[in-house]
Formats: sequence, structure tokens, C-alpha cells
Amino acid sequence: MSIKLPIMKARTAGGGDFTVPWWTRGDTNAFFGLAFNILVNVLTLTGLLVFVVKIPQELVLGKVLPALGIALIVGNVYYTFLARRLARKEQRLDVTAMPYGPSVPHMFIVVFVIMLPIYLSSGDPIKAWEAGLAWAFVIGVIVLIGAFVGPWIRKITPRAALLGTLAGISVTFISMRPAAQIWEAAWIGLPVLGIILVGFFTDLKLPGNIPIGLAALLVGTAIGWIGGYMSVPDVTAAASDIALAVPTLNLGLLAAGLSNIAPLLATAIPLGVYNFLEAMSNVESAAAAGDSYNLRSILIADGTGAIVGSALGSPFPPAVYIGHPGWKEAGGRSGYSMASGLVIAVLCFLGLFGLLSTILPIPAIVPILLYIGLLIGAQAFQATPSLHAAAVVAAIIPNIAAWGAGLIDNALAAAGTSAAKLGEQPLTDAGLVYHGLHVLGQGAVLAGIVLGAIVTFILERQLVKAAIAAGAGAALAWIGLLHAEEVKWGAAPQVALGYLFLALVLLGIGALQRRSPAPDPIDMPALTE
Repeated sequence: MSIKLPIMKARTAGGGDFTVPWWTRGDTNAFFGLAFNILVNVLTLTGLLVFVVKIPQELVLGKVLPALGIALIVGNVYYTFLARRLARKEQRLDVTAMPYGPSVPHMFIVVFVIMLPIYLSSGDPIKAWEAGLAWAFVIGVIVLIGAFVGPWIRKITPRAALLGTLAGISVTFISMRPAAQIWEAAWIGLPVLGIILVGFFTDLKLPGNIPIGLAALLVGTAIGWIGGYMSVPDVTAAASDIALAVPTLNLGLLAAGLSNIAPLLATAIPLGVYNFLEAMSNVESAAAAGDSYNLRSILIADGTGAIVGSALGSPFPPAVYIGHPGWKEAGGRSGYSMASGLVIAVLCFLGLFGLLSTILPIPAIVPILLYIGLLIGAQAFQATPSLHAAAVVAAIIPNIAAWGAGLIDNALAAAGTSAAKLGEQPLTDAGLVYHGLHVLGQGAVLAGIVLGAIVTFILERQLVKAAIAAGAGAALAWIGLLHAEEVKWGAAPQVALGYLFLALVLLGIGALQRRSPAPDPIDMPALTE
């Protein structure tokens, strides 16, 4: 028995009907890619809650994941609707829906910055869970506010700054962990990566036109099982834990967390700003790939998803994903996003993630994340003028700093110490510029956009605009939204002073230039002929 989906039609100017198919062969490719992407993230956050924060597994599988499942259904179906509406409006069949799922950076931030310290100080994982829910709720509120100011910010911010910041996120937080996981078991991960790169970066087809993502997963899983990487007893034990879970409201937990929200605002406010700035960058990325979505519609969906998810019990704010150009290149259109959300949601409701983690080798799944990182990094340079290449690099750097400082902090924590306890001198003696990395990486998304904008305007010889961008950097550093540990008045005075001096220098040079003849414009020199 086959199910025939209805066809969406729109009346064309010539009086005919314009048909938007619900599914294409490319949707199959993109579905396996995005679904496995989300699958990896849900497996990761499940492990973080159970093994790091020590929340009982029955609560994670029975409360948190069903809440996340509801958010995924609502968000992915909504983005499918937006894609189909855009396709009808522009009379195009190549419109690709925006991908959607739990935000990867936030998964680690809410666990290690919010929930883990509360668990370690109180010994109560439920209190940690309450704090995570409150934090996610505040994130959602800030994103909703961003829905009304984000479009204006997007209009005045150079594309190189937005896409460069996005590239920084993709190269560090999206690509580096999967790359390390691939090389931990290279005999599994590299063949899978090869299939994905050939399938998605070239027009070569696999025998029988088998979907690239499915072929990659099957090959990697087969290698893992044949090579003894996986364990049958683990599968048997996980299968016994399967149970149907129905989403329920957890307003009591959320209210308990909100009653002590003040300490959480130092991270919630900057990361709420990060969320709508990242969404803004992702919308810009989609526009560069040919699909221009309404930013306000995207941000309202993201903010509402975070609020609803926190009320149901999920501390993981969902968000529009990096990677739209990758799924577009893979052939995805409108159906892949909805299918991904529905399938992962069903897995959440059935409590199957414990079982899946014992069946699918991680090195067979994560290469898709590395592919997305490669594509987004490349797009930042391809979709901006060659003159702006240096601005793209400038926007990438703060995220590299944040990633590097995070690695140092995590390594020290694993050794039972911290940079504050150890002191900076031993780190300096080891060749680490820890303090500078830490300061540069605070508020990395905002910092990347500010630095990218400054360099873009300098490259265009618009020094007054560059000075205004530097002045914005000074104000943001002063209140702690970038280069600071917390949001407060006078949070990073030295950094704010540095941006202010930079603004004055740029204004001074601009004033001198206006008194002398303008030189002929030049392009950035090529590294090779």
C-alpha cells in the first residue's frame, strides 16, 4: 500500500498550475544527511545528561527527549512550510528548507557552564536540570526580542562579517570534534568520509543511485561491527530499556529554575544574542545560496521552540542549523527537513536513543558534520568579494580563540584544577597565551561580527563606518557582551578602551585622507599567479 502525498500548486501568471513536489531524489540524500546530523547531536546530549550531570537515564529518555521531539516536529514542519511558500512565490523548484535541530554549541554550554557546576556544588541533578530549563527559557525570550531587531542588524552588517563568523563556528565547534572522532577510529571514519565527499561534492553517482548518506552509514556500521568496534551485550542491555514516552508539561521544574535566574543571566543574555546572530548568519548563508528567507519568521520559530521545549522539560534550545548550502548542494528541497524532524521525534518518543548508541558507531555518523564544516567554511570566501577575504579571516579568529581556550579549560578541569588555581605563569611558560585567548574568545560570535565589519569597512576605505563598528565594539565590551566573563557595567574596561582608541585612530586617518587626493583602488594581492 502506498501513500500519495498531496501536491501543492500555485497559479502562474500564464494561468497554469505550478507544482511543488513533496519529495525528490535529492530529498532522500539530504534526509539521511540531516537526520544523521541530528541523530549524532541527540546521542551526544543524551550522554552528557546521563554521564556528566548524572540525571537518571529514565528521566532523560522519558522527559527530556520527548520534549525535544515535540520541538523538532514543530520546527522542521514549519521550515518545510516556509520553503514551500517561497517556492510558490518565486516559481522555483530548487528552494531548500532551512535545517533545524538542537543547537550544538548550546548543548555543551548548558551542560558544562550551567548544569554541571550546580550539580557539583549541590549534588542534586534535578536542581541542575531546573537551572538548564530556566536558562533555555531566557534564551528563547531573547531570540524573540531579536526577531524585531535582527533584520535591522542584518541590513547594516557586511556579509563578510556574518559569513566569516559562521565559518569560524563551523570550522571549530562543528568540524573539529567530528574530525577527532573520525581519526580515533580512522579505519571506520575515513571510508565513510570518502563516500560523503565524493557523493556530495561531485556529480558521481553510486551504483543503483543509492542515497549517499545511507550508503555511508551502512558501510561505516558494517566495518565497525565486522572489526569488533561494537558490542552485542551492549545492544541487548539497551534493548531492555525501550519504552514509550509521552511529552508532558514540567512547569514546576521551570518555575523552580526561574526563581534563581540571576546567576544564569551572565551566559543566557550573550548566548541569546548569539542565537539570533547565528540565525542571522544562517539566513544570510541561505540567501547567498539562492534562498532568501524572512529573518523575523526564522527567529520567531527559534525563540518559540526554546520556550516550548523548556516548558516541556528540554534544556537544549533548538535552532536553525548551519548547513543550508550543504543540503541544497546534496539536492534537498522541502521534504527532507520535515522528514528528519518526524523521524528523530519518533525515536525520542520510543526511547530508542539508548539502543541506537550501541548499534551505530560514532565514527560512521560524524563525517557528515565535517562535510558541513568544509562547505560552510568554503562558502564564506566564495560568496564574498575577494577584497573581503581578510575580513572573513578576521571574523573566524574569535571562534578559534574560544575553541582553544575551551580545550585548555576542559583539560585543566579533567586534571582537577583550573587556570585560576594554577595561575597564568605556568601556562605562559608552556607557550600558551591563555589570558589573551580567553578574553578574545568571550562572546566570540559578536566579536567575530564586530572584527569582520571593522576589517571590511577598512578594506573598502570607509573609515568612518569602521570607526562606528569599533565604537560598537567598545560599548559591547563595556557592558560585557563580548570579551568579558559576565554581563555588567564596566565588564571589560581595558578592551573597551582598546576599541575606543581604535575608533579614534580610524577617524583620525579618515580625516587626514579627506585632505589628500584619494589613491586608485586596489584589490588584495594574489598569493600565487
